[in-house]
Amino acid sequence: MGGQIMQVTGIGVGRGIAVGPVLRMPEPLPEPEDVTSEFEPLVELERASAALTATTTDLNVLGARAGGDAKDVLEAQALMAQDPAVLEDIEERISGGKTAERAVFEAFRSYQYVLESMGGYMAGRGADLKDVSQRVVARLKGVALPGIPVSDTPFVLVAGDLSPADTALLDLDKVLALVTRDGGPTSHTAILARAKGIVAVVGAIGADELGDGETVIVDASTGSVVVNPSEQAIADVEERRAKHAEVAPLTPGALADGTPVSLLANLGSPDEAAAAVELGAEGVGLFRTEFLFLGSEEAPGVDEQREQYLALLGAFPGKKVVVRVLDAGADKPLAFLPEAHEENPALGRRGIRALRDAEPVLRDQLQALAEAAARSDADLWVMAPMVADVGETEYFVSLAREFGLKTVGITAEVPAAAVLADQIAERTDFVSVGTNDLTQYTMAADRLLGTVASYQDPWHPAVLRMIKSIGDAGAAAGKTVGICGEAAADPMLAVVLVGLGATDLSMTAAALADVRAELLRHTFAQARELAALAINATSGADARSVVSAAAAAAVSSPH
Repeated sequence: MGGQIMQVTGIGVGRGIAVGPVLRMPEPLPEPEDVTSEFEPLVELERASAALTATTTDLNVLGARAGGDAKDVLEAQALMAQDPAVLEDIEERISGGKTAERAVFEAFRSYQYVLESMGGYMAGRGADLKDVSQRVVARLKGVALPGIPVSDTPFVLVAGDLSPADTALLDLDKVLALVTRDGGPTSHTAILARAKGIVAVVGAIGADELGDGETVIVDASTGSVVVNPSEQAIADVEERRAKHAEVAPLTPGALADGTPVSLLANLGSPDEAAAAVELGAEGVGLFRTEFLFLGSEEAPGVDEQREQYLALLGAFPGKKVVVRVLDAGADKPLAFLPEAHEENPALGRRGIRALRDAEPVLRDQLQALAEAAARSDADLWVMAPMVADVGETEYFVSLAREFGLKTVGITAEVPAAAVLADQIAERTDFVSVGTNDLTQYTMAADRLLGTVASYQDPWHPAVLRMIKSIGDAGAAAGKTVGICGEAAADPMLAVVLVGLGATDLSMTAAALADVRAELLRHTFAQARELAALAINATSGADARSVVSAAAAAAVSSPH
């Protein structure tokens, strides 16, 4: 192994472990020079137009290959390459004497800055714009876009960050693990890596110091990357991987003492249902309905919606399926919702707030869901997004009951809902915690903004105390408390969440096996003890550390 042993730390995705040699992702293309073009503006404009068209085609082809969530992301990027406002900006800059390369770079950068300043969902689109710009400039320069390195042997990929396309199309036969300097637990990179079952550590401090060819152990369960490990350490990894492969039977989720914990899947379309069932999903804890609405000039009708819901319910006969009504608004603008410019859309009119202003859209969705439920033997549950208080809870529950829907709940992702959880739990059938937004709002840190990624940590005791408040309220009222954010896919955190009162855990289907295996290592009493340690920690890192140490000690001794 030769070199000095060092360790890089970050945020692990899942609980997998891998060992192999480092290959670094090439650096992004440099900023094009700002020089006056030697060609006529018409020539430069034609060059830019051709590159934009080719990039659009490339992204659509990549999306078709990737499928699933990645397909939606890549197709959205393809639309960005043909955005009329950007095209007009490029033309103006070229008319002023810019080269096509510089005009494309400046136009996309300007648009990127605008979206990033809006925060929330739109900030994430800004990051995607940067990738589109790189692709177009590479086309214009006639050079290859810096991409995943090619290797005949498996390797650990190290990068500043990855574009959605890079992450979606990783060759899982070659990429043993992924380590990125940037990103948080809810970044595109982390979410897509989790969905593909890739061992990953994101937001890794010191990742830039990892060199090509160095052997590393990437341990997602601890968020660590060990450089130049000993032969014994490598042997220990192989033994651990062998043991891990023996676990994870497709049995119902439960703790070591038999306490049941429903393990459900987060889905974004009916097409994802079959794979979730194969991976052991006991039902659906979050079905996002936005795919029906985004990109449409008008809201889909009752009939169209009903058929999609029936396709979903048909995959889970007799099982629980939790459907979230449309979560859109100022940060995910839709043509058929009332428009309003907002300086900070993440704190604006979204979720239930937007739906109350467009009640016919909500009524049609509830009608379609009720009709689908009547034709299916699945157990349909319905919930509203971004509910903050009793007034919004009663509004949604009352409206859903009008349509005969039997099990009605809300997502708790606004801190106000956690503070008022006792009042809300009395008035609803269940509560589902959206940890992504709850973390964002509790920590005042945009979950899509890289500069504050370190704050976007569901392990933070402030976030965990919010969840405990909801768990306690659910227990007192005898109501189900689910977790439907990405936090549930972290196996060790999943145990803590159960200790805080969660009865259901919903996650990307690829994480189900890891979470199922980890739950089986702890009793309910131990989960409560670990939860108590976590909420009394002083930071997210401290909570991870004390829980990991206590869990290791607990499983090494008899229950």
